[in-house]
Amino acid sequence: MKAITGGEFLIRKTTISEVFIPEEWSEEQIMMKKTCDDFVSQQIIPNIERIDALEEGLMPSILKKAGELGLLGVSVPEDLNGLGMDFKTSMLVTESLGAGYSFSVAYGAHTGIGTLPVLYYGNAEQRKAFASKLSTGEWLACYCLTEPESGSDANSGKTKAVLSEDGKNYVISGQKMWITNAGFADLFTVFAKIDNDENLTAFLLSKDMAGIELNAEEKKMGIKGSSTRQVFFNQVVVPTENMLSERGNGFKIAVNILNIGRIKLAGGVLGGAKGCITEAVKYALARNQFGRSISKYGAIKSKLGEMAIRSYALESALYRATQNIDDAIEDLKKNGVEKNAAVLKGIASFAPECAMLKVYGSETLDFVVDESVQIFGGMGYSAESMVERAYRDSRINRIFEGTNEINRMLTVDMILKKAMKGELDLMGPAMNVANELMSIPDFSEPSENVFERYLNFVEGFKKSVLMIAGSAAQKLMMQLAKEQEILMNIADMCMFTYIAESTVLRTQKRFESQPENSDVQLEMMKTLVVDLGDRIHKCGKDALYAFTEGDEQRMMLMGLRRFTRTEAHNVKDARRKIADALIQAEEYCF
Repeated sequence: MKAITGGEFLIRKTTISEVFIPEEWSEEQIMMKKTCDDFVSQQIIPNIERIDALEEGLMPSILKKAGELGLLGVSVPEDLNGLGMDFKTSMLVTESLGAGYSFSVAYGAHTGIGTLPVLYYGNAEQRKAFASKLSTGEWLACYCLTEPESGSDANSGKTKAVLSEDGKNYVISGQKMWITNAGFADLFTVFAKIDNDENLTAFLLSKDMAGIELNAEEKKMGIKGSSTRQVFFNQVVVPTENMLSERGNGFKIAVNILNIGRIKLAGGVLGGAKGCITEAVKYALARNQFGRSISKYGAIKSKLGEMAIRSYALESALYRATQNIDDAIEDLKKNGVEKNAAVLKGIASFAPECAMLKVYGSETLDFVVDESVQIFGGMGYSAESMVERAYRDSRINRIFEGTNEINRMLTVDMILKKAMKGELDLMGPAMNVANELMSIPDFSEPSENVFERYLNFVEGFKKSVLMIAGSAAQKLMMQLAKEQEILMNIADMCMFTYIAESTVLRTQKRFESQPENSDVQLEMMKTLVVDLGDRIHKCGKDALYAFTEGDEQRMMLMGLRRFTRTEAHNVKDARRKIADALIQAEEYCF
């Protein structure tokens, strides 16, 4: 069977043999995770107040310690002082260090947007000069893209690069803002426009170049330990050989690196969510009210159960996509594509999934930290508690790596573009769904196999997406791009469908190897799918109300109800059962 490509989940059934589940980690990968967990508990948590106070030299010293352990070069080739591990293992490291509050931001910026442009777009000399130092922590990096007037519209940046008369240097002038790690970075990847070029060009600058000036550290709501500064470039002379890739290729670099950043952010927030759930469970066990531990009350159990469900679902989808990306990279390499190009192309092919995971991940963490503060009550509002910090730190994730609104619209845009390029056949399945609307519904008895039933529910979710997206594209045509609310409705339907299918596939694969030890996971799967069916129905209804009316609307609403129907499930008891497993383990245990 041909390997699945990005967005294809909507029109193709995925089997459990095509997904990786976290229950399958190798011993080596588990050891990597333990190294990261130990690093957080020994280097980050005891120093968290000093980190948040931006103690001079502390964050770079901790990053360098991570470098000594190989954690800064997990995906960097061995000949550049890295570990040369696959994308999946690098995601596990990102997830594990995601419990490190502000450190995880500095780490992610250095290993992601700081290192990867050089690694994937640099020539041999640039990789040897820079990537080999970044992988060990000898040098630390930042990425200078955002400007005061160009955020989501990154290609509209005003920073200029002018070629000197002798043709040996570019002179860069401009201003960048919200630059993570700027306060201690040795390497600056800077995006600027040459002359009146339509697209940006990327340059590699070292901190010792004359004309680089830093503003004071920004005062932020959260991630206070992360260095965030404005950077000014005042006639900085940069050798022409420090151009990264080709002239005008900067926007392409930015977009492709952001794809990686988005899915890596989902990994980081997963680690944060698991850590926060553990904090909430421990507090619920220790806190007594009305003569008993609050962990015994249904209201608290409901919160803990739902926090775990969403985190389990995020993890299921994250590692499904990560395995798909690894498979795509290997296929490309087998077909003669150079390794770095294969990595970029493999990840780019799953850009819709990267965007969806960024949205679902950041909103899952926001839900988890909010409910954790609620479980802590007044103590959750106190700066003495770790959940207060987690609550503030979490909020940036819906803005980082492209706002969630932008990522929602990109999800639909990228899937439709794949269809227009002939990479996805959306039209055929959409027409089949339209024909099904006119047919008599299937009244056969549902399967006794729980996974068959729930995968059938997911197939219905896919039909609802195809019905509404196909109808909206046909009816609104070029106007659809301007109907952002409808696009966001469709994006949420896509996202919830992907999350639901990933969770069912993970649980099914786990059940086949551990049937006697999967009861709680089954409850998480069922509760999630029933809930997402309702949410998909609401999104679809909102979209249909916006662009249909009369008989057409009534017919499509009937179809939507049919396609999003699930089954009755006692979610109260399910969440209690999930919470009981957390409480017994005294931590996130799935």
